[in-house]
Amino acid sequence: MRVGLAIEATGLVKRFGEAIVVRGIDLSVAQGSIYGVLGPNGAGKTTTLRMLLGIIDPDAGTRTLLGHEAPIEAASQVGYMPEERGLYPAMTPREAIAFMGALRGVPLAEGRRRADGLLADAGLAESAAKPIRKLSKGMAQTVQLLGTIVHQPDLIVLDEPFSGLDAVNQARLEELIRAQVARGATVIFSTHVIAHAERLCERIAIIARGLVRFEGTVEQAREKLRPRVRLGTRAEDGPWRAALPADAARIDGLWQFDLPDGGVEPLLAALMAGGAGIETLSIERPGLHDAFVAIVGEAAAGDVAPAPADEAAA
Repeated sequence: MRVGLAIEATGLVKRFGEAIVVRGIDLSVAQGSIYGVLGPNGAGKTTTLRMLLGIIDPDAGTRTLLGHEAPIEAASQVGYMPEERGLYPAMTPREAIAFMGALRGVPLAEGRRRADGLLADAGLAESAAKPIRKLSKGMAQTVQLLGTIVHQPDLIVLDEPFSGLDAVNQARLEELIRAQVARGATVIFSTHVIAHAERLCERIAIIARGLVRFEGTVEQAREKLRPRVRLGTRAEDGPWRAALPADAARIDGLWQFDLPDGGVEPLLAALMAGGAGIETLSIERPGLHDAFVAIVGEAAAGDVAPAPADEAAA
């Protein structure tokens, strides 16, 4: 394993019957980073995470987890929250978190002490003694996450952690993830909601149909696309139209097209000289969701969710 990597995987392949779900995935996750595995439902994200953790074995390829070639040897250093949530409904949050810590070697008394602190930090101190069945879905999911980190793992693996949470609980989860990295942990999470990765991740892997279609920083993904120009003019026609690219389209009263190679200055000069009568002109950088669509194609991106309006404004 290379120095500074929490996870290193090469050529991971997984078949279920005749179906090849993962087709040869390479991943490298730096220690102390937040890494996102993005893709539509069914892309192979969960299968990849489970191979990395040793829950299932790959049919081909190798993986190293926190310096161990056998992932089971790193189990005590890992916190894993699967997509399928599960807590004992009669337990209180305090006892559930302490119990999950005990499974990772934390004495129950110490687990309860840590649980009290974690619940207080998450704004759930008043719910510490309530049965979990009386908590909201978001609160119960937060409790499960706190149980995932109570033993202070070096690596935290979260499978679709934002699924089913409202905007408030999503924001709290983002804060918690950042706090874990601040103490030195590495976080890798899968998601099909691009907004969280755009805000949180230092690097991402975009997976579609069992393959990594892109690996790099969010900025590198966004640079796959040109900035988008939106132009409103007083004139309907005239010599200025020659300045627009051939693929310019008029949508909702505005001309829309990719920024030409020469940049905005020559475009502006040609529009003004041609009598366009510029009313509005904006240049919008592409978001990560736009880049995802460009990288893997419309078909693979069909069920990937962009930021909802309230999240985009957050």
